[in-house]
Amino acid sequence: MTRVLLATFSLLPDGEPGGDLLVAALAERGVEARWVVWDDPDVDWAAADLVVLRSTWDYQRRYAEFSAWTRRVEGVTRLLHGSDVVAWNAGKAYLLELAADHDGVPVVPTALLDDRRLVPGLAAALDRWGTVVVKPRIGAGGVGVVVASSTDDPRLEGLVAGPWVVQPLVASVRTVGESSMWVLAGEVVGQVDKRPAGGEVRVHELYGGSSAAVPVDPTRAEVARAAVVAAARRLGAPPAYARVDLVLLEGQEGLGGGWAVSELELIEPGLYLDLAPGLAAPFADLVVSVLVVPGLGEA
Repeated sequence: MTRVLLATFSLLPDGEPGGDLLVAALAERGVEARWVVWDDPDVDWAAADLVVLRSTWDYQRRYAEFSAWTRRVEGVTRLLHGSDVVAWNAGKAYLLELAADHDGVPVVPTALLDDRRLVPGLAAALDRWGTVVVKPRIGAGGVGVVVASSTDDPRLEGLVAGPWVVQPLVASVRTVGESSMWVLAGEVVGQVDKRPAGGEVRVHELYGGSSAAVPVDPTRAEVARAAVVAAARRLGAPPAYARVDLVLLEGQEGLGGGWAVSELELIEPGLYLDLAPGLAAPFADLVVSVLVVPGLGEA
C-alpha cells in the first residue's frame, strides 16, 4: 500500500482539527496515511512515498530549522510542497511579486519594513494610507500584528522581531471580514468566510473571530485562481494546493475596489475540516494524483 506522511507539529500530534477525515479519505483511495510531527527524530521519512505539509504551525518561529528540514526530506522522498515553494511563500514579500504580475492580480497594497528603515518607512506608509497594519514578514495566526496611526503610536511597542510588511488598514475587515478560498489543482473547491470580534482586525478564533463554510462565490473564485496562476509563473510550475485570503477594498480612497489578495498560503493551510468536512475528499484526490504523476505539484 502507498504510504503518505502528513506533517504536523508537536502541539497537534494527531493533526489539524478534523484530520481523521483526511486519513479516512486517503484510505478509501488505497493510500495509507498517518500524522507525524515534523521534527520527530524517530520518523523514517525515506520510507514514505510522499510527505505532505499540513499543520506544521510552528514553522514561522522556527523558520531556519524548518527550511533545513524540508531540504533534508526532499532529499530522500517527495515533499508537497517542497523547499523552493516554502522559501518563496514563507515571507510576505511575495505579495509585491503578485502585485507586479503582468495580468494585474489585485493585491492589498504592501510595503517592506526593517529595523534600519522602520521609522521613515512607517512614516511613508502612514502618509500614503493613514492607519496601517504592520505584520511580521514571516508570521502566521495573527501573531505580532499591530495597527498604528502614527510613528509614536503606543501600539507599536507590541512589534515582534522584524522584518515586517506594512499595509493599509482595510476598513471592511471589521465589517465584512475576509474570505478564504481553497484552490486544489487549479480549481476552487471551498470557501470559508471569517469575521473578527468587535474592534479587532484579526479574524482568528484566538482573538474572538468566527468562521463559517459558505458556497463558493464566483467573483472571489476568479481572483483566487488568478493569484494561483500568478504564483505558478513565479515558481515555474503550478502549486498543487493553495489557500487564498481575500478582503474587500470598496469604499477606501486610493485602494481601488473589489476583492483583493491579502495572503496566498502555499505551505500549510489548514483545511478547516471541522467546518468543511467535504474538503477531505478533493484533497485526498489531489494527493493521489500527485502520487500517480511524477513531478505534479512540485513547484
